[in-house]
Amino acid sequence: MTDELKRTLGVSDAVVVGLGAMVGAGVFAAFAPAAAAAGGALLGALAVAALVAYCNADSSARLAARYPASGGTYVYGRERLGPFWGYLAGWGFVIGKTASCAAMALTVGAYVWPGQEHAVAVAAVVAVTAAGYGGVQKSARIARLIVAAVLAVLAAVVVVCLSSGAAAPERLSGPDWTVFGLLQGAGLLFFAFAGYARITTLGEEVRDPERTIPRAVPIALGIALLVYAAVAVALLSVLGVEALAGSSAPLADAVRAAGVPELAPVVRVGAALAALGSLLALVLGVSRTVLAMARDGHLPRALAAVHPRHQVPHHAELAVGAVVAVLAATADLRGAIGFSSFGVLAYYAIANASAWTLDSGVKGRAVAAVGLSGCVVLACALPLASVVAGAAVLALGAAAYRVRGRLRSGI
Repeated sequence: MTDELKRTLGVSDAVVVGLGAMVGAGVFAAFAPAAAAAGGALLGALAVAALVAYCNADSSARLAARYPASGGTYVYGRERLGPFWGYLAGWGFVIGKTASCAAMALTVGAYVWPGQEHAVAVAAVVAVTAAGYGGVQKSARIARLIVAAVLAVLAAVVVVCLSSGAAAPERLSGPDWTVFGLLQGAGLLFFAFAGYARITTLGEEVRDPERTIPRAVPIALGIALLVYAAVAVALLSVLGVEALAGSSAPLADAVRAAGVPELAPVVRVGAALAALGSLLALVLGVSRTVLAMARDGHLPRALAAVHPRHQVPHHAELAVGAVVAVLAATADLRGAIGFSSFGVLAYYAIANASAWTLDSGVKGRAVAAVGLSGCVVLACALPLASVVAGAAVLALGAAAYRVRGRLRSGI
């Protein structure tokens, strides 16, 4: 039995996996809290989030081409900065994204069967885990169908809103905003762009990774940015900042305000599919990081097993699925956007610091420096509760690493 994964994903497969994570539930959930924070500067916040995401994507793509193994920034931090920094990146990613998995599962439940969110969420986790167990190609095919359906729904929303008589260009900006609010809004919107990490965490399953990953990451990010910009303009032009900030279902509210209420049920279906696609991509990414950490002994080594026929880290996938199912059945984590953003921004700060050490010229170092600075600033600008919770999780991981090191050395 080999512990290596099989390289089966091409450029289009990798792009779809990234889009499945980015053009997911974030487009239905992130705009309202971001509008509440950024006020009239929502589009500016989106631009800042996109700039930081571009720098992170560029750094991650260059690192993934150099280290095409499962684990993403866990591997890059370990190889470029040392074992502790790789471990800290992996720890933050696994903990934060496991919570995000449960939040996405509960989002599926909330749209499919309100009042029975937990039962539907558990069923969604089981279905996604079973799909992942069948192989990464099967997961990519499912993601392709989900992305196509979600993009069709979003396109319909944008066309309906922008072509309606309710659209008003003057609603796109406003005087009521602050720099801190803009940065906090950008930090919350970053949640929506973080999905391109799924491409790099699947590095061991990508064909010709030195060529495929640097192509797939910017393509996926560019498409996601266009989609988010179009949706943001459509929502603002119909609802305005205040109504958008106070909405629990902004896309459904937007089509109602545009005079097409019959499209609202379609938007609900699209939101459920988007959350399901995000959940699928998240489970893939978390399980591959668990695989990499288990190989190095930071997690039980049994989690490093690779299925001989399906060529997937089946123990890691089952373990992640089980933990997420328990969380989805017992907790309400739909407010985890800020917490997830903090963990992901810390993760990418380590990625940019790792990319700084590459011999990639002035441009590469400048991009890494901007990305690192942007991650730190946006993380600190998040709501205080998210910063405290995220910092506490990272501190707990660091303490566990130190204790484990002392036990191994016999001190």
